[in-house]
Amino acid sequence: MTTTRGNQAGPAAHGRRLGRGLVALALLAGAAGCGGPGGSGDVDPTRSAEPTESTGPTEPAESILGDALPAGSSGALVAGRGTTMDLCQGWGNPDVASGVAPGCDTVLDIGSMTKQFTAAAIVRLDMDGLLDISDPLADHLPDVPADKRSVTIEQLLTHSSGFLDSLGSDDEPLTRDAFLREALGSELLSRPGTTYLYSNVGYSLLTAVVEEVSGQDYEAYLAEHLFVPAGMTSTGYVLPDWSKEQVAAQYDAEGRSHGTPLEQPWSDDGPYWNLRGNGGLLSTPRDMFRWHVALLDDVVLDDDAKRELFEPRVREEPDETYYAYGWVVDDPEDPSILWHNGGNGWSYGEIARDPAGDTFVFWVANRSAGDGWDLGEDGGGITSALFERLAKTGEAPAGG
Repeated sequence: MTTTRGNQAGPAAHGRRLGRGLVALALLAGAAGCGGPGGSGDVDPTRSAEPTESTGPTEPAESILGDALPAGSSGALVAGRGTTMDLCQGWGNPDVASGVAPGCDTVLDIGSMTKQFTAAAIVRLDMDGLLDISDPLADHLPDVPADKRSVTIEQLLTHSSGFLDSLGSDDEPLTRDAFLREALGSELLSRPGTTYLYSNVGYSLLTAVVEEVSGQDYEAYLAEHLFVPAGMTSTGYVLPDWSKEQVAAQYDAEGRSHGTPLEQPWSDDGPYWNLRGNGGLLSTPRDMFRWHVALLDDVVLDDDAKRELFEPRVREEPDETYYAYGWVVDDPEDPSILWHNGGNGWSYGEIARDPAGDTFVFWVANRSAGDGWDLGEDGGGITSALFERLAKTGEAPAGG
């Protein structure tokens, strides 16, 4: 992985870390947890259920995660069972500029975990009858050249379209029109539908499809149809009303601050198009847990749409994992864990949940590497430790 800002970590590397031990922990935590609803239920038709917070004691993250948190790292996390947050907090030193320590409401760059929201937007448009996932790209974008007219929306969702990974740096001031010209004019690296090739370009093309089909700006569509119904008030590119102190700065391996994501080269309405829709979305641990809760009911997506979102489809060769729509699945025959990761060379994080929604983990480090350690390589230990915590807190009392 390069260290260009926003260049997202491909999930295949994480697939080798997220092994059967973690899956077993997720299953154990889910079985013990007895969390919230696993599908449609008696819910407000316009708003997701509100998460509840555990009333039990919560130790500092450093005590819970131990050696999984290297000295000098910093970030924020959330873990819970069903609709209950077991813990939601930060770790590490306060930001050097603001003096504010990271916490449950710290705004962080979630990297390629953005892709699940782009995928959910496409699935929602399909649910609403405005497109079909099997549609050719040419049905929804103008001037698609002949060699790409057979590329389907589903192939873009599953990284099997043949499009290259990136057109260049995320900081390059690439407009929507320029991006579409370059992307549609690029050479396909494989015949559509034949090969898994992780493609940030493909997810930015899906972002353009969302805009064409909905008639709305990408972020505005996400806010209206995903974030507001889920109760997510602190997720987006530029629309949320964040305070300056709420947005975390990002640090390199030497501990030097590179400012907040909002202080990087962006256009007025969000990141340029090498990043838009494939990464760079900002959120908080509390909001990401609200997203998890929203996926337990049918406020954002109905049961059929969620099955579409989570179904394993294309193997991430040479790994044994499979890509769904913006999520990675461990086992296509018996899925036990859904997950994704994302990073930009400064920040790195992971999200994981079991298919029934009994357990959920999310964390982002805003300093992801240091002297002799790199959470982009070893961050699976944090995810594993959080699942282990959920398994222990979900155990029935002795004699119960």
